[in-house]
Amino acid sequence: MIRQYFIFSFIFLFAFTLQAQERYQSDWFDEISVETYTYSTKDGENLDLDIYLPQGDNENERATIIYVHGGGFSGGARDFDDVKEFCNRMANYGYVVASVSYRLTRKGKPTGFGCDCPVTDKLNTFNAAVEDVQDATFFLIENREQFGINPQKIVLAGSSAGAETVLNTAYQPPYCYGLDSGPVSFAGVIGMAGAIPDTTVIYDESAVPSLLFHGTDDNLVPYATAPHHYCDKDQPGYLILHGSYTIAEKLEKLHVPYWLHTTCGGGHEMASKPMKEYLDVIVDFCYTYVIKGDGEDRRTIVEGKQDTAKYSPYNFCEE
Repeated sequence: MIRQYFIFSFIFLFAFTLQAQERYQSDWFDEISVETYTYSTKDGENLDLDIYLPQGDNENERATIIYVHGGGFSGGARDFDDVKEFCNRMANYGYVVASVSYRLTRKGKPTGFGCDCPVTDKLNTFNAAVEDVQDATFFLIENREQFGINPQKIVLAGSSAGAETVLNTAYQPPYCYGLDSGPVSFAGVIGMAGAIPDTTVIYDESAVPSLLFHGTDDNLVPYATAPHHYCDKDQPGYLILHGSYTIAEKLEKLHVPYWLHTTCGGGHEMASKPMKEYLDVIVDFCYTYVIKGDGEDRRTIVEGKQDTAKYSPYNFCEE
């Protein structure tokens, strides 16, 4: 009798533990497979993506994260070690994760992507990368049954140039992607040190839940509204960009949930730091804002070095 009671108690406890550890909220899978596919060919270049799939998973309507790497639109790769680590970790939580290559249109260009790069070239670079991410999304949705993807639960995430790409991609009206159910929007976006050139693209039909990591002293991509790379007005690359703070202000006016994660005095290292040091924040955002759909406006401030006058019109951390 005692033994039977022990077995029953063990089974009950095991079942309770599984229920408490919900998918997308804790590690569920130990084994992840990685497969590479060509999603498009442009200008004679194959554009590939690596898709990370939890093994032994019976779910066929899974939330998906599309990650876009950084590198100033001239470098970086979808399979760098830190990217692979991040994608594996998120797949452990039950997500399908795709790490995407895109056209590096500034690769080998003498003017790079800084103050000597003409504004027209910068905007064309943004547009090409957005087009590629849209094509990668279409490929995944077109093959949703093979990969077990829920088209209504796709999150974009990106770092630096990748963050600029995903933010510009996410804040667009719902797109059809060939679905019988009609147009869909991305379920959320995670920008790590990103910005956009025009905030008017964010309105009722285009705004989506957003997690925005940024340092107030980023000297490349402005935290609020300032010139890209802080170029002077007389330089060819003078382009006003609107960073995480300004985007959050716009989302707040639209009553669209966001999470602004600010590092006081932080620099451009916030393009990669969250994938390791703030993975719990990313997991929380994806689960609460996307899976559960009940996120709220949040502003997290991480204390760091003092702001400098050069990169902050005022001290955002004193608000």
